[in-house]
Amino acid sequence: MPDVVLIDSGGANIGSVRYALERLGVQAPLTADPERIKAATHVILPGVGAAARGMQRLRQLDLVDTIRGLRQPVLGICLGMQLLYESSEEGDVECLGLLPGRVGKLTASPSARIPHMGWNTLRTQCESSLLAGIDDGAYAYFVHGYAAPVGAATVATCDHGQRFSAAVQHDHIHGAQFHPERSGLVGQRLLANFIGIRA
Repeated sequence: MPDVVLIDSGGANIGSVRYALERLGVQAPLTADPERIKAATHVILPGVGAAARGMQRLRQLDLVDTIRGLRQPVLGICLGMQLLYESSEEGDVECLGLLPGRVGKLTASPSARIPHMGWNTLRTQCESSLLAGIDDGAYAYFVHGYAAPVGAATVATCDHGQRFSAAVQHDHIHGAQFHPERSGLVGQRLLANFIGIRA
């Protein structure tokens, strides 16, 4: 049985992520203990809110180097995914640097209100163990005003005024810009896929 932990990043979505994992039969403790995080088989970094505040909390908990040093599967959700990148325009903050690129502000337009909030389609870019069984064009639930660029790690994109990374996977690092805990069967499948990935 996988040993999954949730990093206590202070995000408002932590409770719902835990419940989503419980529906899969996984009890994932919430922890800020570096040794407990290092010992887990799978690590999830949830997050809601601003990048600067998210990184400030990780620094206060002295978890930045811990997360950077992990070699088991890691999944960032929403802000947690954005924090995996080198930096973010939101507060002009240095992030974890586990993925190359800079998170940028989404641009509003008559057809694209910011924040991007609601259901939108995922466009698969390549085969991915994280997205196994999730169809191209499947719907997922988003709430965000900033997004990561499309790059080599991108396994799914989404369009909301512009194209951005909706899901990423590179080595042991994984991310979902959307909220799997609020995305019905699609989100449940993504979480199950992640838990099934072996280091």
